[in-house]
Amino acid sequence: MDKNSREQTKAEGKKLIKQKKLYDAAYELFTTKGVNKTSIDDIAKKAGVAKGTFYLYFQDKHDIIDRIVWHKSLVLLNEAMNKTEKEAPKLDTSFVDRMITFTGYVIEYLKENKRLLELINKNLSWGVFRNALRDPRNHDRMEEVRSFFLDNNKPINMDSDTLEKVVFMIIELVSSVCYSSIILNEPDNIDNMKPLLFNMIKKMLL
Repeated sequence: MDKNSREQTKAEGKKLIKQKKLYDAAYELFTTKGVNKTSIDDIAKKAGVAKGTFYLYFQDKHDIIDRIVWHKSLVLLNEAMNKTEKEAPKLDTSFVDRMITFTGYVIEYLKENKRLLELINKNLSWGVFRNALRDPRNHDRMEEVRSFFLDNNKPINMDSDTLEKVVFMIIELVSSVCYSSIILNEPDNIDNMKPLLFNMIKKMLL
């Protein structure tokens, strides 16, 4: 590697470090102070960078919020996907059972991470991930999630287009119920809502 290449690699490394500092700072502030009470000045100061540096990576506060939401949501979905695949040998490997196992992991994770749930709010949606898939930088990770839902062991009575719509509704439903039941305890706590939610998912897939 020549000198110019080394310097370019070093510069890219520094950019990634600064960007991660901004992500980490914003996430901590959003989940402790709240989104509305956190300013770009606050984020830059906590990250230890100049305010102008923020705008090298993000358009505004809403931009970094959106990116954090899809990133954290994608991490959660990947963990749930991996857990489901690990448990698959112990299960009837039908799509319905996999989806219930997957959903159960998401619910338990969000129960233990209420601050993350408050930030995600009701924005854990298929639309978020479909939009992220359009960005080549996210393609590999997004493709794994998409394939898990739409390619692997899908119900034989559904074509791919129908299944995508059903998965969209399931993710929207789980997101909304988790937020209302875990954060607001409405109309009941999540442990009491979970069996009803699972039954609804089964009906949607059968």
